[in-house]
Amino acid sequence: MAQLWDISPPVHAASPVFPGDHATEVGWTFRIGPGCPVNVAEFSVSAHVGAHADAPLHFTDGGTPAGEMPLEPFLGPCRVIDVSGVRPLVTVDHVDVTDLPPRVLFRTYATQPTTWDDDFCAIDPALIELLAAHGVRLVGTDAASLDPSTSKDLPAHFATHRHDVRILENLLLDEVPAGDYELIALPLKLTTADAAPVRAVLRPIKEINA
Repeated sequence: MAQLWDISPPVHAASPVFPGDHATEVGWTFRIGPGCPVNVAEFSVSAHVGAHADAPLHFTDGGTPAGEMPLEPFLGPCRVIDVSGVRPLVTVDHVDVTDLPPRVLFRTYATQPTTWDDDFCAIDPALIELLAAHGVRLVGTDAASLDPSTSKDLPAHFATHRHDVRILENLLLDEVPAGDYELIALPLKLTTADAAPVRAVLRPIKEINA
């Protein structure tokens, strides 16, 4: 059986979200008991909780919603690049762009925090431009956003938009060694949402055709 790295943080009531965003709520519509043969859970979450894909609708009025994004960028060869400890931005000086696959994931934490971190490491928009010029079609991070938490103009997000690059955020890369993998991170088909949760996994490149 192929080895898998589950790079999706657990989602529960204490999952961190941007300050002011909707906290996760989980409950039950039905429980097994007299006259009821099943448990049926209900949940209310932000589209940006846990591992998720931002859609252009997140930062552009009239942009493509999550359910209309093509799936191809979210499936295939990727490279995990360890920049843990870098602050406040991952820049062009931190990345070797030689022979990059179409997907790049940045590990910015040695250990991802389980509570909100306002000082997470963001991505320099100039790096997004460089990655796109080298054929990268998806950029992911274990941080809460490509842009700093205080950003109002979201330059890294707009850099992805100019080059049709997709975004994954809040991945869990603590146990993943730097290197090349196959990424599987398909967003839910939420037809009107600005983002969608993903169940993101990695497996070794050598296992793709196993």
